[in-house]
Amino acid sequence: MKSTAKAMAHPARVRIIAFLLSRPGCIGGDIVEEVGLAQSTVSKHLRILKDARIVMGTIDYPRVCYSLDPSALAPIGALIKAIPVGCMVKEASAQKPADEAPEFLVPGTEPMTTA
Repeated sequence: MKSTAKAMAHPARVRIIAFLLSRPGCIGGDIVEEVGLAQSTVSKHLRILKDARIVMGTIDYPRVCYSLDPSALAPIGALIKAIPVGCMVKEASAQKPADEAPEFLVPGTEPMTTA
């Protein structure tokens, strides 16, 4: 799970994963267009995701068709589902200014902020 979490630790790779979840079996050019990064940058991120076995690439000459390996994401999904509701971000009754960090509540502890 460590390599999967590390591979997902970049916003561009999270966007690629989200896009592949919404459009299974898409072509690399579609990803470049959706993510809005240079082809070389997207290729680098796809390589990292492939090395972590999150993404698979199938050659459909002259293109590569990318898809997610659901079994690679299952441990992360199970971990997220196991997080108790009390650990979620505290919902404030009034909106906080955008520059204020949200509070996180862990049962039996004082509120923590991300700042």
